[in-house]
Amino acid sequence: MALLRRVNQILLLLLIAMVCLIFYNKVHNKALRKNVKAGFAPAFENTTGEEEEEEEEEEEEVPVVICAAEGRIGATIAAINSIYSNSDGNVLFYIVAMANSLQHVRKWIENSKLKKIKFKVIEFNPMVLRGKVRSDSSRPELLQPLNFVRFYLPLLILKHEKVIYLDDDVIVQGDIQDLYDTKIQPGHAAAFATDCDLPSTHEMVRSIGMQTTYMGFLDYRKQAVRDLGISPNTCSFNPGVFVANITEWKRQKITKQLEKWMLKNVQDNLYSSAMAGGVATPPMLLVFHQKHSTINPMWHIRHLGWSPDARYSENFLQEAQLLHWNGRFKPWDYPCAHQELWEKWYIPDPSGRFTIMRPNS
Repeated sequence: MALLRRVNQILLLLLIAMVCLIFYNKVHNKALRKNVKAGFAPAFENTTGEEEEEEEEEEEEVPVVICAAEGRIGATIAAINSIYSNSDGNVLFYIVAMANSLQHVRKWIENSKLKKIKFKVIEFNPMVLRGKVRSDSSRPELLQPLNFVRFYLPLLILKHEKVIYLDDDVIVQGDIQDLYDTKIQPGHAAAFATDCDLPSTHEMVRSIGMQTTYMGFLDYRKQAVRDLGISPNTCSFNPGVFVANITEWKRQKITKQLEKWMLKNVQDNLYSSAMAGGVATPPMLLVFHQKHSTINPMWHIRHLGWSPDARYSENFLQEAQLLHWNGRFKPWDYPCAHQELWEKWYIPDPSGRFTIMRPNS
């Protein structure tokens, strides 16, 4: 009887363990399916870096989200290298790519000095955008699905209160920790640099006809736009560099608000035909109008890619903490401006698939 009782106890324990395992898998898989359905699926990661001090308490992570589009992965690599080389902080890179680029990104990192970084490579499923994007933008190159990753940050970042988002065409010359430490005011979900925040750049911006107000991004011929009551002369901002408060983003349902404007644009073409031709910027301008904090303007020196003839002074560029080649003229193509400031951080593609365009190359 004693033996039979012991066998029954063991069987009961095994049954309990099995039930717990089934419950865990059900909950875990449900969360994973929800995340995948939302547009993201983990591919692979290295979150330990080259080495860790076991006895020293690990400092707070600085999460940085950046996308890696096929044909532009070299830009992502250069941006990551500039951040890694100029920061002593505990940076964790969230690298978001489409399915056809995942292995390319991984091999580039693992076969270079960047093998020391902490990173997660995440696959983006563009099905989340179905029915939300018009295909007739005046700048069709901006319709790349990864342009909309910034709209879905809370579905990507699950454990961080705060996150930095960067476009791939940037170079960071300062310590990224300083940008991360940007103070976001209570009630604000993000901090941006406005297009009127740096008077020393205004003359150059005007000379190349760069759009710096809402008039360039919204179609004010449409009654629905005029009814918003937003002055067309309101200073715009570039959402290629920003710091987000994920908790506040969720509370305000920012993603839902952005999707609302995407759907309205599909129906009424509120911004696809505007002068600037943006697809990701206008919804951000609408949702964050008068409801965002500001970052130090030296942390977003932009318009370097607007014209190959537009050039800032060398002294000014040396003081800049972050450079952004927004516009058509990218520093890995030709012609372009200030390409030397980008090339110093470029790491050649081990596979040889990505090459820099230069005269006589």
